[in-house]
Amino acid sequence: MGRLVPAVTRALDILELFLERDGPLSAPDIVRGLGLPRTTVHELVGTLTARSYLAPVPGRAGHYRLGVRAYQLGSRYAEQLDLAAEGQQVARSVAESCQETVHVAILEDTDVIYVAKVDSTQAVRMVSAAGRRLPAHCTAVGKMLLASLPAEELAARLPDGAELRAMTPDSVTDVAALRKELADVAERGFAVEESESNTDVSCVAAPVRDRSGRVVAALSVSVPLIRWNRERRDELAELARRGAGRLSERLGHPKR
Repeated sequence: MGRLVPAVTRALDILELFLERDGPLSAPDIVRGLGLPRTTVHELVGTLTARSYLAPVPGRAGHYRLGVRAYQLGSRYAEQLDLAAEGQQVARSVAESCQETVHVAILEDTDVIYVAKVDSTQAVRMVSAAGRRLPAHCTAVGKMLLASLPAEELAARLPDGAELRAMTPDSVTDVAALRKELADVAERGFAVEESESNTDVSCVAAPVRDRSGRVVAALSVSVPLIRWNRERRDELAELARRGAGRLSERLGHPKR
C-alpha cells in the first residue's frame, strides 16, 4: 500500500464521525472528536460541503449533516452487493474457524432457501446444498428469520391452526408452541434447532441485517449430534453471531 494522504484521511475521518453519532455535528464537535486544529476542520468541512458530502442544517448555523453525495455513493455500493457471494465468503471464514458446515439462508413465505454453503472438513458432517428449500419452522435459520418478522406479518404467514409439517419426530408442529419459541429466539438473539430437520444434526443461527437494520438472512452452523453439547452450542452460537455481524457489515449495516 502506498503512502496515505493526510488531508484525504482527515476528510474521511470527518465523514465517519457520522457513523458513530446520531444527528448533525458542528465544527467544534469535529474538533473535539478528532483532535484536529480548528482551521483544518473549517477547510475540510468547507470542501466536503462544496462537493455535497456534507450539507448545512437549515436553522442551525455551523451545524452539518451528511449530504446527498454520501447517500448516492452508499446507494451505488448497495446496488453492487450480492448476498450469495458475500455470504459465501463469510461462511467460508466461519467454517474455517470451527470446521463445521455453515449456511446462509433467506426466508420465502414459510420456507427457507439456502443461498450459500460451506462444508465441514470433518469425516462426519452434514450433507446439504445451496438452493435447497426447507420448512422454516424446522430449521435454526428459519426460526431466526421468523422471529425477526413483525407480529402482524408472522401471524399472516403462520395463522392459528396452520399445519406445520414434521421432518423428524422432534419437529415443532404446533403453531402456539412455535410462537413461544420464536419469542425466546427474539429475546436471546440466536436460534437453535436440535434434530428437527435431520435426526442426526443440530444447528445454531444468528440474524444478518442490511444497511437499514432489517433482517434479510440468517447464518447458521450445523453440527452432527456426536459433536453437540451445551458448551459447543454456546461456542458455535457466538461464532454464528460474529459471522452474521461481519456479513451484515458487508451489506452496509453499521458496525456495533
